[in-house]
Amino acid sequence: MATKESTRLAQAPSPATIKGAELLVRCLEREGVDHVFAYPGGASMEIHQALTRSKKIRTILPRHEQGAGFMAHGYARTTGKTGVCMVTSGPGATNLVTCIADAWMDSIPLVAITGQVAQHFIGKTAFQETDVFGMTLPICKHSFLVLKTEDLPRVIREAFTIANSGRPGPVVIDLPKDVQQKMVSSSLAEDEVKTDLPGYNPYHEAGDAELKAALSMISAAKRPVLYVGGGVISANACAELRAFAEITGAPVAETLMGIGAFPDSHPQNLRWFGMHGSVAGNWAVNECDLLVALGARFDDRITSAVKTFAPLAKIIHFDLDRSEHNKNKRVDLPIHSDLKYALTRMLALAKETGFAKPDIAAWNAKVAAWKKEYPFQFEESPYILPEAAISELNRQLAGKEHIITTGVGQHQMWAAQFCTFDEPRRFVSSLGLGTMGFGLPSALGAKVANPSLPVVDIDGDGSFTMNLQELATAVQEKIPVKVMILNNQHLGMVMQWEDILYKGNRANTILCDPANIGGPENPAALYPDWVKIADGFGVKARRVLRKEDLAGAIAEMLAAEGPFLLDVVVPHREHVMPFIPAGKSAKEILIKTPGK
Repeated sequence: MATKESTRLAQAPSPATIKGAELLVRCLEREGVDHVFAYPGGASMEIHQALTRSKKIRTILPRHEQGAGFMAHGYARTTGKTGVCMVTSGPGATNLVTCIADAWMDSIPLVAITGQVAQHFIGKTAFQETDVFGMTLPICKHSFLVLKTEDLPRVIREAFTIANSGRPGPVVIDLPKDVQQKMVSSSLAEDEVKTDLPGYNPYHEAGDAELKAALSMISAAKRPVLYVGGGVISANACAELRAFAEITGAPVAETLMGIGAFPDSHPQNLRWFGMHGSVAGNWAVNECDLLVALGARFDDRITSAVKTFAPLAKIIHFDLDRSEHNKNKRVDLPIHSDLKYALTRMLALAKETGFAKPDIAAWNAKVAAWKKEYPFQFEESPYILPEAAISELNRQLAGKEHIITTGVGQHQMWAAQFCTFDEPRRFVSSLGLGTMGFGLPSALGAKVANPSLPVVDIDGDGSFTMNLQELATAVQEKIPVKVMILNNQHLGMVMQWEDILYKGNRANTILCDPANIGGPENPAALYPDWVKIADGFGVKARRVLRKEDLAGAIAEMLAAEGPFLLDVVVPHREHVMPFIPAGKSAKEILIKTPGK
């Protein structure tokens, strides 16, 4: 008769077999994953159990699934590596959808793993079941629903290949619980992986004929501009871009995603352009006779009214994603190519063919005059203006390699205006989707990936509120990020549109008692008390109200050993300028707030 002990031994797994969850972790290790940002639940707890046994992967526990996704986003944006996040089924997965859409819009390599109910429950409205595969199809490069545990090595390899090749983007892996629990041979984690991606050809090199045509058009131009997007950074082509810009002599205007692709300190840089971008950048694009777009997608925040965008220009558009050609703006020479290859080859062809640098001295002088006359600037005030706070932070960080993340709103635009970047992957913000609550979790992911660099989240009180719970993650995981809140008691960007378009009528944009708005003029009414909130999480914090205290407060924040929150109280009536109203042309840019 069998004893309890003999029965237990008979049921124990063989050393040669492992659970699917263990196989998944070993596959992640094989892909070089060192951090996973993950929130557990019933449909993913098997994987969390397996992660506890990994000697190579650190699992970071956020306080919300959206926090996990944006941490992975910050990790990916600052390293170029694929970020990995994981959640459970149902609400865990739906809370991650915004992060997946965000990575899709900004072309960020992300692998999102979602637990799923066991296969026999799929389609039966089981507890915490959602069709994650279906709902994410429009917002990711690929979705996998894994039905066989033995497929995991192939699926993981393909997911990472897809996420970080060609135009990067998010990939979803939906993993039923029975697939995680099934016992399979441990050799699957060591065997050679064979992928099966028919029709997936993400890399392409432009031909010499079209590259020579582009060089010829540049050589003949009288008013050229290089329009630089985030694709240059994704392609790791920043050094090649600088060399190419210098042989052409053309002014360079970046998108927000392209910040850092070309050094802000370079004399050819007009900074970023678009709705709240530089006057010089917007006017140069408006008057150019040749626009060379590199890894950019002619987004509406860049073009405004498409018909009036670069109306005098012939347009060359380099992009690895051929679907972007002629999607938003008709162009004269679309070039389908990896940008690093295209720029490298054009530099070589320029030498071989004796490229004639365009005669653009008069054009450069005109653009330089605009740049000098209309810099990003602000007027003096008896109070701390948000622009002044960011300028002081930038001054104190000057000469030190650092990373800035932001939430979404006015502070985001001011951060891009008054922080300067000479290197790529140092400005991290939600730009295509514009997701509030992005700043703090992305800063945590960026700091985990870059432990030696100062990481500061510049945030607004409205945006910060959406994911403030991640202060707990900063403390528990000992991630010393800094947060500078520009506290104006309002949803500032919407308020600005109310002022300009709706005669100042407030429609749910005040974040405190409308009858008693707090601010530098009325500090007693400030609500909430961010210093008390930070203290409740165990985060050091300070509030600053007076201009004379600002520099010392920022220095204290930067010198703090652990996480630190600085509550900078600013007036709420400040507007982000310049501003091109929707549907207007660059020539109709507002340089000062109407009425001021």
